[in-house]
Amino acid sequence: MPLLYTIGKLTVAPAMRLAFRPTVEGLEHVPETGGAIFAGNHLSVADELILGTVVPRHLAFWAKSEYFKGVGLKGAFSKFVLTGLGAIPVERGGGRAALSAFDAAIPALKAGDLVAVYPEGTRSPDGRLYRGRTGAVRLAVAAGVPIIPVGTIGTDKAQPIGARIPRPGTGKITVRFGKPLDFTGRSDDRTSLRAMTDEVMSEIQKLTGQEYVPRYAPPRAHPDPTRDGPA
Repeated sequence: MPLLYTIGKLTVAPAMRLAFRPTVEGLEHVPETGGAIFAGNHLSVADELILGTVVPRHLAFWAKSEYFKGVGLKGAFSKFVLTGLGAIPVERGGGRAALSAFDAAIPALKAGDLVAVYPEGTRSPDGRLYRGRTGAVRLAVAAGVPIIPVGTIGTDKAQPIGARIPRPGTGKITVRFGKPLDFTGRSDDRTSLRAMTDEVMSEIQKLTGQEYVPRYAPPRAHPDPTRDGPA
């Protein structure tokens, strides 16, 4: 586990558990060793912070590549922190640039790391669960690792869209981990990827109880490149 991440687990994580007291279910489904992808619903910016708090192992998060390329003291500090946390850089924009994050994630997964992906591609605008994009499954097949479905409940109350920081005391937060889904050896053609993605989204829906919407979530004005890839 990277040094700065370890420090965060010893300082920030206990503070988050004390402030938000998240309920965790199914933690036995998180492997003690080996690579895996967490694929979860996405209600809030706080989802990643809560997930990193409750998962005992290092979790590699995405970060915009600009944060690794800044100049001056601020840029150097940003690069130092993100590198120390084991973050995966991702280029802003679509096409080949957007897929570079998946290229960077594959060696991390094969080396035994954990990576979080949000298949909906953006935060849910209304609390419902939207159709998943196939990037998470494509990554799992390429890296040869399982997908662990994650259902998070209550983070949209702790940090609604537009709120700058999560607020304690705004409701109960629950994180549920489902049984790992192993897609090893499955075809990576479009039809197979779509079927596997629908299976992942079905498992997430079972964990959250959200109403499922069989279409993609509407894009936000400024899409976040750290989310899942194209369909």
